Amino acid sequence: MDSDAPPSPPATETAPVVVSGIQPSGRLHLGNYFGALRQHLDLHSQHEAYYFIVNYHAMTSVQSAEQLRQHTFDVALDYLALGFDPNEAALFIQSDVPEVTELMWIFFNLIPTSHLEKGVAYKEKVEAGLSPNAGLFNYPVLQAADILAYGGSVVPVGADQKQNLEMARTLARRFNNRFCPEDDPLFPVPEPHILDHVSVIPGTDGQKMSKSYGNTIGIFDEGDALKEKVMSIVTDSTPLDEPKDPETCNVFALLQLFTDEARQAEIAKQYRAGGYGYGHAKQELLGLIQDHFADARARRKELEQRPDYVRDVLREGAKAARTKAEPILEQVRTLSGLVRTR
Repeated sequence: MDSDAPPSPPATETAPVVVSGIQPSGRLHLGNYFGALRQHLDLHSQHEAYYFIVNYHAMTSVQSAEQLRQHTFDVALDYLALGFDPNEAALFIQSDVPEVTELMWIFFNLIPTSHLEKGVAYKEKVEAGLSPNAGLFNYPVLQAADILAYGGSVVPVGADQKQNLEMARTLARRFNNRFCPEDDPLFPVPEPHILDHVSVIPGTDGQKMSKSYGNTIGIFDEGDALKEKVMSIVTDSTPLDEPKDPETCNVFALLQLFTDEARQAEIAKQYRAGGYGYGHAKQELLGLIQDHFADARARRKELEQRPDYVRDVLREGAKAARTKAEPILEQVRTLSGLVRTR
């Protein structure tokens, strides 16, 4: 049974298990929020859900122990400040669940290296003349283990991450076909949950907003730091009085994230009429960002004074995650022939 064709589904349909993670490679930004984090918050109280801070993944680029610890804690603060309820779903740190790395090793033996050489992040580094580390090369397999260790069937991701989910889908099928009875697969083939109307979020320079490009606007940026970033967003040189095209404007693309269709139409009309400058648009964007995250910003400051509470949330989340992962890994060991003497 070596085909990648999916096996027959189980006789009874099971409830969805929502799984996703986020990298602690720096402070979270608007691209993280609108691309994935907002979906995490929307879904975490609707289904059985496991959300984790992927500190193993972050080690491909963050190799300062102090920075990794701080970024990991910061992401936990961000989730809780933005409304994540630990009574509804598990929030935990990836490295607190060792079953994930065990499953990763088993998956390594089901995928040829030629598949990993096609990984987007790996190819980008090679094409840029850089020498990527083995962690980046193997990144997609760890990501697959992150999803499947908990029986994940729904993965909320940004639109640009859909391709990365294909490795998890491939490995779920390969394990099921190699080791499971045809009518009783172990792993569901996970599906992406994507907000179709959210495209790539532009950064201050017009490229995709990314920590690696240094073009981000942080979710919790405030004061002069926030104003400086918003005012630095790249625009063209069309004079104030002349009409402008909102569809090609980075500022308008960000304004759309915070406004309803009626307000978007009003702003677009002002762009096309002339007399509405990019400075006006940036000032409106600045106010919208400040207002949208005002309550969360206040909660985050409160949580910063309660580090023990945050650590307790992560500890309890890891316990729930291991409770879910352990029986799945036990089945993996049995099905794949890994002998246990304890």
